[in-house]
Amino acid sequence: MTARIPEEYQVKIGLEIHVALATETKMFCSCSTAFGDPPNTNVCPVCLGVPGSLPVLNRRAVELGMICGLALDCEVNPQMHFERKNYHYPDLAKGYQISQLVAPLAEGGHFTFGVSESQERTVRIRRVHLEEDAGKLLHGHRQQTLVDFNRCGVPLAEIVTEPDLHSASETRAFLEELRALLRAVGASEVRMEEGELRCDTNVNVLDQSTDGPKDGTEITELKNLNSFRGVEHALLWEIKRHVEALQRGDTLTHETRHWDEDAGVTISARAKEEAHDYRYFPEPDLPAVSLDPGWVDRLGEEMSETPRQRRRRLQQQYGVDDYTAGVLVSEDDLGDFFEEAVSSGGDPGEVANWLMSEVQGYLNAEEIALHELSVTPQQLVAMLQLVDSGKISGKMAKELWPRMAETGKDPDQLAQEMGLQQISDEEQLQGVIRQVLQEHPDAVSDYLAGKDRVVGFLMGQVMQKTQGQATPQLANEKLREALTEAKEGKGEED
Repeated sequence: MTARIPEEYQVKIGLEIHVALATETKMFCSCSTAFGDPPNTNVCPVCLGVPGSLPVLNRRAVELGMICGLALDCEVNPQMHFERKNYHYPDLAKGYQISQLVAPLAEGGHFTFGVSESQERTVRIRRVHLEEDAGKLLHGHRQQTLVDFNRCGVPLAEIVTEPDLHSASETRAFLEELRALLRAVGASEVRMEEGELRCDTNVNVLDQSTDGPKDGTEITELKNLNSFRGVEHALLWEIKRHVEALQRGDTLTHETRHWDEDAGVTISARAKEEAHDYRYFPEPDLPAVSLDPGWVDRLGEEMSETPRQRRRRLQQQYGVDDYTAGVLVSEDDLGDFFEEAVSSGGDPGEVANWLMSEVQGYLNAEEIALHELSVTPQQLVAMLQLVDSGKISGKMAKELWPRMAETGKDPDQLAQEMGLQQISDEEQLQGVIRQVLQEHPDAVSDYLAGKDRVVGFLMGQVMQKTQGQATPQLANEKLREALTEAKEGKGEED
């Protein structure tokens, strides 16, 4: 399967992105939003929909929703309403979901992201609205399906885009940069492995080969894609299915489909619902909510630097290239670590290279996050300064780093414990060099005969005798001095 599409076809993709907001309690009750607690322990009459229980709106959820809207350049509406979205499904205890339809939290924004290092795209944001999450179905337990209602009522911001995306890879790039934005402004932790970002995609393909009205396939919706890889692969398959239908002259159904990761195909689930199918009506237990313009303005003023802004600043302030800046802003922890290390005296290029190579390599191998390391930015800088001063070599630093990450010990202390300090004492090196020259008279004779390449061999012997601890530059310098003296002595004898 490839992403290549004939030129006469235009792919149109719109997204509905559900983001779990970073609140400690649920949207309409005081139950905890903690992930991983025992099933059905974070529940109460409100989130279970017990008759007579009344919802109370979570102010922090509204605030974080506004931050989402402002970060996406939306207009926050002065007043918002809640509606009941009615549908029956095992994980929806109440038989309806409290959501927003008529007057959402925010509307009419846009988001610019990088398709590649040299190309940017802007996607229009139709709306950002608040709603509560449903529960979670657990399949396959003794051929039964169990329901965990802990997630019922967790606050969500749903971000709805216009159909401005045109490929699977473009959609993935959009979502990756959106995730970084939402984390940077503090709206959500966006932990995809915990279901904190889920995406529905709406896709169809238009035939632009005619001058008249454009023929196209019916829109199909792909539901609850919870990984960037899943989004990309599902869209690749679905776009291929639409293009082949146009080429055959077939008509597709306006439907909802699910992505089967194992089979690598999309599967029909049901006919696509429209708004009237949900029988929306105003939520009788929640009044309209007026949003203070001063509150909105304050949130906009206090909003954290966006990844795009920070990327530009890192390039200008520290002279790192565009790719490096992009990696550093991909995770807040990485950018923060970098800036603190540089402010502690580290060279920007050196620190960035270490973060992108050795540090990230260790994190990936151990499957941990940067904030879980015991190593501080100041300790990384101290280790790099040991290299710059010649006390340890670059190779030694790569041996030292994993032990630093494991123990949290200072690099100078750990280097001594591991016997990794370089020998930079001139007298000690000269003694080793004299011994090497005495043990390899043939090599010395070759040098005296004009064969300069034997210097490399002799240098290797010096490093071997010092177990790699000789300072290379100083050892090379002293070796050549000793060989020059031998050459001059030979000349006097002749």
